[in-house]
Amino acid sequence: MVKKFVQPTIIFAALIFVGGCISVGPDYVRPEIPLPEKWRNAVQARAEHGVSLTEEQEKELSRWWQVFGDKELADLVEKALKNNLDVAKAYARVREARARRAIAASPLFPTLGTSLSASGSRTEMHKGPTTTQDFYTAGFDSSWEIDIFGGTRRAVEASQRTLEATEESLRDILVSVAAEVALNYVELRTYQARLAVAEENLSVQEESFQLALWRYKAGLRSELDVHQARYNLESTRAQIPLLKAAIDEAMNRLAVLLGESPGKLHEELGKPAPVPHPPDHIAVGIPADLLRRRPDIRKAERELAAQTAKIGVATAELYPKLSLTGTIGIEALSPGGLVSSATKTLVGKGILSFPIFKGGALKQAVEAEKALAEQAFANYKSTVLNSLKEVEDALMAYSEDQKRRDALAKAEEAARQAAELAKQQYASGLIDFGAVLDAERSHLTFQDQLIQSHGAVTSDVIRLYKALGGGWKIEDSTGLRRDS
Repeated sequence: MVKKFVQPTIIFAALIFVGGCISVGPDYVRPEIPLPEKWRNAVQARAEHGVSLTEEQEKELSRWWQVFGDKELADLVEKALKNNLDVAKAYARVREARARRAIAASPLFPTLGTSLSASGSRTEMHKGPTTTQDFYTAGFDSSWEIDIFGGTRRAVEASQRTLEATEESLRDILVSVAAEVALNYVELRTYQARLAVAEENLSVQEESFQLALWRYKAGLRSELDVHQARYNLESTRAQIPLLKAAIDEAMNRLAVLLGESPGKLHEELGKPAPVPHPPDHIAVGIPADLLRRRPDIRKAERELAAQTAKIGVATAELYPKLSLTGTIGIEALSPGGLVSSATKTLVGKGILSFPIFKGGALKQAVEAEKALAEQAFANYKSTVLNSLKEVEDALMAYSEDQKRRDALAKAEEAARQAAELAKQQYASGLIDFGAVLDAERSHLTFQDQLIQSHGAVTSDVIRLYKALGGGWKIEDSTGLRRDS
């Protein structure tokens, strides 16, 4: 009898030991993707490049919104990182992923259950005493599926990698929120500066209109000058409501990014301030830095790792499964008897099951997971290539917008002098009002374009910081662990 019990025990123990050593399916190896050694457009953008960033430069990049020297901007970004609703949802997704990882690990341990029941019977005889009988039972059940071929361990691995991808997604959202706040803030300050220019020009054009009207009443010029001055004046006046509406919309967008109700920031941001000025030099490092810095790349790589583990989960379904179950039953005629004088029953069972035929479904499930892994690899490579593109595009835009800004500054200065000279010559009767009209229009146009160009250059720098993965260490305040 002992021999019959010992032999299956030895077999099961051997299977459990083997199960601790086998995990079917491929082991994940991070793929190597060839990258250029330097940024192609860094020279044109007057950016420092060619070597990895120093620790100080990395620190600056991690809090890039502070390099503009604009306290309002820095405060808005910090508030958004704490209060933005997309960030709140991302944190909740991380908590969900952590819980799902724990669920995936639960089959590694036995399950235990218990039950307690009580029943009673009453028997009444035609002649004789009435009898009653109570019956109490208690039971303990246990089951455990041994992870012989590592299917459960692969599932835990996949859940862990999915959790890491979810954490990277949170970081990616933090980086995006910081950039969106900064871009909207620059847009707001740009609109405010454009409004100030429009109102200033409105005052100048009002003077020109009064001058044309006076010369017409004095019989020195025709009524045409008056109408030309009028439509020039009203054309500028018509731009002001559009700019005020754009300012209001920009402040509302910022409020929503900060998790506030629209209108909450109007008092705080209503007073105009200059467009933030970017730093003179930007260190961009080398392309290889993006692989460790950009959260979207890290997320795609973790998703590939998770999908590789899922191949192992599907592969394990092709192999035998070992399940152990056990039951302890206790029966007594009284509740106290369950402890002192119960009848005890002990049952144990081991089941080794083999998949024989499922119409090829199990093998096709493996093929499906492999195909998904190929898709994940393509997505990872695409994410890397797009990140390189975003940096190169941002460097080129920054370079060309600087040139445009410098040219517009010269054009605006020339247009200002031309407008002043035209007005003086018109007052002296040397030219007609058409020349004044053209000069004032040109000056207003160049002023407006120059302000927009200043905003574009600053926005280019923000997009460059984002493309470089700027803000990648902001998870220091999230409590998330980061692997190197």
